Amino acid sequence: MVRSRYLLFKSSEKWTLAQKHRAKILFKEYPELEQAYSLCHSLRMILAKNTIKNAARLSMAKWYNKVEKAGFHSFNVIAATFYEHYDDILNFYNKRSSNAAAESFNAKIKQFRTALRGVVDEKFFLFRLAKIYAYPH
Repeated sequence: MVRSRYLLFKSSEKWTLAQKHRAKILFKEYPELEQAYSLCHSLRMILAKNTIKNAARLSMAKWYNKVEKAGFHSFNVIAATFYEHYDDILNFYNKRSSNAAAESFNAKIKQFRTALRGVVDEKFFLFRLAKIYAYPH
């Protein structure tokens, strides 16, 4: 089972022959694992392949129904999050952009703040932040 861990994170199209053989044995012994893998993979495909917002909406609704039928508690948590933020998640399909740039910038600010061992003078901190990150070098 330890050797099978990596294949569960990959798409089945990218499995090697050894991984395909290992997956066949694994899924035979643990059918619930195959069902969980299928749910993960189908969600991955919704996010990767759908390019139209309405198609993604329909695919996500079908995925949500599959999760309810499967009865996995961990997937119910994910499905509830999707259900709660449905419209925000579907906005990804408008221009297929995410908040990755904002998250990266937040990480840089945290790292900068850590390097200074906290912020004493807020105005000076914002001034230094603007000098370092706001202008191209």
